[in-house]
Amino acid sequence: MKNNKKLTFNDFKKELLSDPEVNLAYKELGPEYDIIRQVIKARVEQNLTQAQLAKKIGTRQSNISRLEHGNYNPSLSFLKKLALGLGKELQISIF
Repeated sequence: MKNNKKLTFNDFKKELLSDPEVNLAYKELGPEYDIIRQVIKARVEQNLTQAQLAKKIGTRQSNISRLEHGNYNPSLSFLKKLALGLGKELQISIF
């Protein structure tokens, strides 16, 4: 970013996170993206499409898609159904 040298993703991320505002925003979004990553990973490992998972938990495919794209703020109830549908256990921690 300061010069035309090619950066690796990790170098680029490190440079961006050196900005305190970007770093704070990144940390604030961490829990949402952790959930998204875990849902996608579990769904893919089980060879489920979004539509199949949605049918399994009684919702629409668009709700799964919006969640996976970070465009949906799910309720605790929805996350419980999602975990159950994926054969997982929902755990919440505050620390």
